[in-house]
Amino acid sequence: MKQISVLSVVLTLAAALAAAVVLWKVIGYYMFSPWTRDGRVRADIVQVAPDLSGWITDIRVVDNQAVAKGQVLFVIDEARYALAYREAVATLAQRRATYEEARREDVRNRQLGNLVAVEVAQASQARADEARAQVDLAQVALDTARLNVQRTTIVSPVDGYVNDRAPRANEYATAGKAVLSIVDAHSFRVDGYFEETKMRHIRVGQEVDIEVMGEPRLLRGHVVSIVAAIEDRDRTNSTPNLLPNVDPAFSWVRLAQRIPVRVALDDVPPDFQMIAGRTATVLVRNPQLRANGKPGASATDAASAPQSRFDLWLERLLGGWR
Repeated sequence: MKQISVLSVVLTLAAALAAAVVLWKVIGYYMFSPWTRDGRVRADIVQVAPDLSGWITDIRVVDNQAVAKGQVLFVIDEARYALAYREAVATLAQRRATYEEARREDVRNRQLGNLVAVEVAQASQARADEARAQVDLAQVALDTARLNVQRTTIVSPVDGYVNDRAPRANEYATAGKAVLSIVDAHSFRVDGYFEETKMRHIRVGQEVDIEVMGEPRLLRGHVVSIVAAIEDRDRTNSTPNLLPNVDPAFSWVRLAQRIPVRVALDDVPPDFQMIAGRTATVLVRNPQLRANGKPGASATDAASAPQSRFDLWLERLLGGWR
C-alpha cells in the first residue's frame, strides 16, 4: 500500500512537471516566438485612368472579371476622335498645297534674279518658310489626333481582376481621373505586422507559414523585406514622410510597436481564393535563412510541412525539446 502511494506521488509529480513544461513552452510560444495574428494579404492595385475625356461608348468587362494584360476594358467616344483625325488629315493636305504654291513662287523669283525686286524676293521666301512651318504644325496635329484615336481604347496594363465597380456605358470619363482599378494577379503577398520585441528573431530569407482566416490549409512563404523605418506618432511633424503607421491594439496602454514584414508566397494552390485585404496569421518557422536566388520549398519539404495551425503548434512544441 505504501509502495502504491509512492508510485502515485511520483506519477503525480511527473505529470505536474510535464504540464509545467508544456505550459512554459506554450507561454514562450505565444509571448516570444516570432508570430502575429496581425497579417494582411496584399496586392498591387493599378488605377486605370484614360488619357482623354469623353463619353464611354463601349464596355468590354464586368465587375470582378479576370483580365489579361492588353485586353480591352472600355472605349471612349471613338467616333468624335476619329472625326478630329480626319480633320487633321484635311488640314495637313491644305497646308501642303499652300506650301507648294509658296515654294514655287519663291523658286520662280530666285530664277528671275535681278528682274525681281529684293523686297519681293525676300517676301516670297518668308511666305515659303512660314508655309513650311505650318505644314510641320499640321503634321504634329495629325500625329496627336492619331494618338488620341489609339488612346480611345483603354486596355488592361496587367494580368489581374477588375474591381467590383466597372464603368457603365454613357458615363463621362475625365482625363487623368481613375475610372476603375485592376488587382495585379502576380503581386499577391502577405504583410505581417510583428511586435518590435520579436524582431530580433526575424531575418530576411526565413521560411514562413501563413494561415489565412477561414482557410484550413497553410501557405508557405519567406521573408523578403523588413521596413527600415516606421512612423513616430509621439513626435509627428507637419511634413509627411510616407512611413508606415500601424495602429496599436490599445491606445491607452503603451504596447510594443508593430513592424511591417513583407512575406512572398512560395506555393499557392490553384484553388486557393486569394483576396487582397484578408486577415492572416504569420508564423516564422525557424531561424535558418534561405540562400539568395534559391527556389522555394521543394515538394518533399512541402509534404513534410505542417498542414494546419495545430500541426504547426505541435511541431514547435516538440521542437523545443530537441
